[in-house]
Amino acid sequence: MTTADVHTEQYTTLARILDERWTCRQFRADQVPRDVIESVLRLAQRSASWCNTQPWQVVITEGAATDRFRTELLAHVQTTAPAPDFAFPAQYAGVYRERRRECGFQLYDSVGIAKGDYAQSMRQTVRNFELFDAPHVAIVTTEADLGVYGAVDCGLYIGNFLLGAQSLGLGAAAQAALASFAPFLHSYFDIPEHRRVVAGISFGYPDTAHPVNGFRTTRADLDQVATWFTD
Repeated sequence: MTTADVHTEQYTTLARILDERWTCRQFRADQVPRDVIESVLRLAQRSASWCNTQPWQVVITEGAATDRFRTELLAHVQTTAPAPDFAFPAQYAGVYRERRRECGFQLYDSVGIAKGDYAQSMRQTVRNFELFDAPHVAIVTTEADLGVYGAVDCGLYIGNFLLGAQSLGLGAAAQAALASFAPFLHSYFDIPEHRRVVAGISFGYPDTAHPVNGFRTTRADLDQVATWFTD
């Protein structure tokens, strides 16, 4: 096999994992073995970072700890206003609003929520805080002093975590919704104040028979994102 063949094979494998990755919104109850989770973490640990700072730290639940967290988080969000460590988007306008709406409509259609049914829409939103019944959740944090670059580095870490999970037959959902209740996470997991919550990741074995896991989002064409300068 030539060097070019090796590179083509590697590219094909990576492209397949990326193409097949999706956001899982319903999990089976089965626990993921610790060694499998550690394999995902070892892969994500190879993520690039600004000046090799590797700012990510991750808290992971398993077993009864996940159920306790799920129960207490759900009770908290029903009585407390969101307070993220990082400001959420000011708005979704133009093409960003269109893409967000496309995903939302696909989600609601998959579980039979009619347009304008705000009660059921809110119920689906609450599923975030039930972790979509996942047996595990990871809370990813960065060092406060590293600012936006630490958060960007954690984004790379989360992306590689998702790809690692996909490669091992797991489902995963990166959730900014969990980070919107950062004070609770700081208190519950004893996360120090010099850390900032970036996102949560619910993960486990996907319930592939559930209709909520049946839709896939689209991606923009290259001419919508790449600008070439040739002269």
